[in-house]
Amino acid sequence: MVGGVILQVLEESALKIEELIPIASEKSVGKEVYFKGKSWKVLSMESGLLRKPQIAIFSAGGSTSKLAAPLFTKQGCYVIDNSSAFRMDENIPLIVPEINAEILKKEDLIIANPNCSTIQMVLALAPLHQAYQLKRLVVSTYQSVTGSGVAAVRQLQDERICRENPTKCYPHPIDMNLIPHGGDFLENDYTSEEMKLVDETRKILDDDQIQVTATVVRVPVMGGHSESINAEFHYEFSMKDSLDLMRNYPGICIQDQPSENLYPMPKFAQGKNEVFVGRVRRDESQEKTLNMWVVSDNLRKGAATNAVQIASYISQKFNIES
Repeated sequence: MVGGVILQVLEESALKIEELIPIASEKSVGKEVYFKGKSWKVLSMESGLLRKPQIAIFSAGGSTSKLAAPLFTKQGCYVIDNSSAFRMDENIPLIVPEINAEILKKEDLIIANPNCSTIQMVLALAPLHQAYQLKRLVVSTYQSVTGSGVAAVRQLQDERICRENPTKCYPHPIDMNLIPHGGDFLENDYTSEEMKLVDETRKILDDDQIQVTATVVRVPVMGGHSESINAEFHYEFSMKDSLDLMRNYPGICIQDQPSENLYPMPKFAQGKNEVFVGRVRRDESQEKTLNMWVVSDNLRKGAATNAVQIASYISQKFNIES
């Protein structure tokens, strides 16, 4: 699903592309994809390597990325990887361009794209962290089935129309239900998806002291991921200044007029690149703490858009014609 959206976002971007080299598994070799009004044949990895691409955006599993990325970087190709394979490698940058693109160096040939839920959360919090220094985060995510791939979307659709023998992606029905389970359960009883929010947040914001606790919930929605965030800071803030900081930060769209029932919702975030923030209010139970509701299209800013932004940044910074 992410691969298709990457093509859409590339078409919309200003990135100059001399040649598109679609690469997939053997079962897809020879098929065609359409890009800017032209068809391009899908190649095998071996054939794609022979074309010597300068920038590669990977949308594959971690095991594939670990195997393939070194093959591309040996040729001097920049690899932007959407999997979790490299995110916590201390030698590989984990990038949300609006926040930390400036740390990229020319020799950083592998660049990790963060988890979708992490991206939207840290983007919303970055201007507040810069001003008031985050101390602790409590986040609950309400994640679209699109984050689990095509099989999950089919399960929701099959259940909604009461199809016999629906596709099974989740261990339970998803339509008319919530599943508090994303990723694999770990020894600490958190899931791998929850721990990504902990570890990746600290790395992107460059602060190992931020305390983070997370709960991931899968919901019967296809438009994007939603997050309820409770953020405690080291320094006091005003609500007006907090809203102004977020409003003026690139990539954030404030939708916060509760009297007019205006707040972010996944139905209206779908297909958009921004991170939408609303229901911003002071936590009256604890000092220096606020609550917010954050929504973003997980296939766009949570994956494809962020990756294409990284590609555009390195293309301009290192003078690459892709």
